[in-house]
Amino acid sequence: MLGGWFLWFILFWVIVLISLFAIGGFFMFRKFLKRLPKQDGKSDMDWEEYYVEKTQRLWTPDQESLLDELVSPVPELFRDVARQKIAGKIGELALKERVRKIDLDVVIRGYILATPKRDHKFLRKKLDQLNIDVSPYEHLF
Repeated sequence: MLGGWFLWFILFWVIVLISLFAIGGFFMFRKFLKRLPKQDGKSDMDWEEYYVEKTQRLWTPDQESLLDELVSPVPELFRDVARQKIAGKIGELALKERVRKIDLDVVIRGYILATPKRDHKFLRKKLDQLNIDVSPYEHLF
């Protein structure tokens, strides 16, 4: 029969492993759902890639560095995914508005629209640190 401390050790690891599998499964399922084609035949991730590819020539080095700076509060593990999603939304705005190059206004509006509401306080804090006035964008928050 299993002894006292060893039994608790095994039970602890069972709970830890089940929890980790559940968390990993949740994120894998979310990615799977984003890859499913919609009614137009393209998935959300396909559209993100399309917009980034179509607007790649419109980005200036200053705007790319601004996007990197705005994404910096995101944990490093999720930063690339967040950057891709936000760049896709910025690209979508740029194509809809037919801009000649992506400027500060398009970057800020796209970032606000691509960011979940719960993260807007972090975005406001970052914009304050960069001395960017958010008053023209209040309607988007």
